[in-house]
Parts: sequence; structure tokens; C-alpha cells
Amino acid sequence: MSYLIDTIKYLGTGAFVSIQIFAVTLVLSVPIGILFAILYRTHKIPRTIISGYTWFFRGTPLMLQLFFFMFGLPAIGIPVNRMTVAFIAFVINYSAYFTEIIRAGIESVPRDQIESAEVMGATQLTTYRFIVIPQALRIQIPVITNEIITLIKDTALVTVIAISDLMRNVKEIVSRDFTISPFILAAFFYLFISYIIISIFKKIEKRYNYLDSKSLS
Repeated sequence: MSYLIDTIKYLGTGAFVSIQIFAVTLVLSVPIGILFAILYRTHKIPRTIISGYTWFFRGTPLMLQLFFFMFGLPAIGIPVNRMTVAFIAFVINYSAYFTEIIRAGIESVPRDQIESAEVMGATQLTTYRFIVIPQALRIQIPVITNEIITLIKDTALVTVIAISDLMRNVKEIVSRDFTISPFILAAFFYLFISYIIISIFKKIEKRYNYLDSKSLS
């Protein structure tokens, strides 16, 4: 019994690191994705830059990006610790994905709603804040949900730069004690977090549906 408790505690420290990376990435990458998706529609120059950015970071493996920032930044004289590398790589990578997701949502919003807001004197900022972005996010809820679930699973990649996250701690226990119980505990952790994410976004989706049905009535 004490062995199981000690194992859970040790895995818990790794899970906390995974949650940290997940939370920081989510809090930063979604607003960045919204900003870039809006800038994409403003002018040809930012559109070209953002297109190149999303093409590069969506087209190369996140593991490669972790290695690049881990060894590339010190090579040009920028000292970084491993957690900073993880935050940088994950935020930049997932911002690219959220940019494309939200951009697709924005383009799905009927053009006449934007034109109506302009006719009524609404500024571009007001139009995006109260009309375009809320609808774009609602349209893309299923895609955003899947991307966030992928994010919590992708945190396991930080083991390649020797961060003691959940999966690194799992591998240490398995290699030391020759037991599969840590794998089972890790699976429960990822499934539990995924369940929470799905539950939250289902409530958000129901809330949107409720408001839509209320407005129609």
C-alpha cells in the first residue's frame, strides 16, 4: 500500500509539471491565435507573415521545435532553462494551430453581419469583439476541444528535453521496478483531464445553443 502511495505522489509531481505546461500554453496561445486570425484579415503584409508562420510551425514536428529551442537559443547566446524552452515551443506551436482554427471560424461568419455592424457605425474592434469572434469560437468549438485534448497529450513530448513530467516519471518507475501500474495511472490521468475538457466544452456548447434558441423565440 505504501508503495502505491509513494508511486502516486511521485507521479503527481510529474503530473503537476504537465498541467503547468498545458495551462500556460492554453492561456497564451488562444489569445495569440485570436489576434493573429484578426490580423490575417487586415492587410496583405501581415497575412503573408502569418501564413508563413502557421505553415512552418504546423508543418514541422513539435519535438523538432523543442530540440531547436533547447539547443538553438543557447547557441546564439540566449540562455534558457528547460521549462522556458517547453513554454516557448508549445505556445508558438499551438498559437499557429489556434490561428488557423479561429481564422476558419471567422471566415464562416456571414459577411452581411459584419457589413450591418459597419453600417450601424460600429468600429472594427467592436465588430470583432461582440459579433465576429464569439460566433467564430462557437462555430469552432468541436475543433478547439479536440486541439486542447491533443495539447494535454502532447505535454508528454517534453520528456525529450529531460523535463520530469508525468511520462518521464512513469518511465523511471517502470525501468526501476519492472511494473506496468504507472502506465495505468498515467492513462487515468490523461483520460480524466480529457473528460474534464470535454465536459466543460459541452456545457459551453449547450450554453450557446440555449442563447440561440432563446434569441430565435
